Amino acid sequence: MPIPATQIKVGMTILYNSQPHKVLQVVHVTPGNWRGMVQTKMVNIQTGSSAEHRFRSEDKVDKAEMETHPMRYLYKAGAEYMFMNMESYEQVSMTDEMLGEARDYLIENMDITVDYFEGKAVGVELPISVTLQIVECDPPLKGATASGSPKPAKLETGVVVKVPQHMNVGDKVMVDTREGTFIGRADS
Repeated sequence: MPIPATQIKVGMTILYNSQPHKVLQVVHVTPGNWRGMVQTKMVNIQTGSSAEHRFRSEDKVDKAEMETHPMRYLYKAGAEYMFMNMESYEQVSMTDEMLGEARDYLIENMDITVDYFEGKAVGVELPISVTLQIVECDPPLKGATASGSPKPAKLETGVVVKVPQHMNVGDKVMVDTREGTFIGRADS
């Protein structure tokens, strides 16, 4: 189903060069007297390669026909991540390349949505925020407040985010999965 290029949005999956690409960034450009353009950054969800393309505003693009299934992340075995379909109990494995940065936020028994293209699992949709535990960071500074300059903290999945100075190892934090940023302290 073709849509105008001006309706492309971040997170949408479109067909570009007959391959499904997830749109990561969209910028509408209108240079002076020239016609408007839509500058995009995308990633091929089958190969993981990134692409940039400038569409003219009158161009039409095809949305990729995607299926989604509720799944539960089970565990990691070597380079494979195992998921179970919550409807059929069928298990599916995915690789680092297929998951991309989403792997930094997966914790065992997490419920997510898996995207399928032409019957094959190609990626995951994470919740907007996840709660993770700090496993490594500098000790809190005496008298530090939440408004002080942030410090790096390694979380249980291995991802590093900046947290306020008063946070400590063992604290649970909420992290925005779209930006990879600290949202707030989570209730333990």
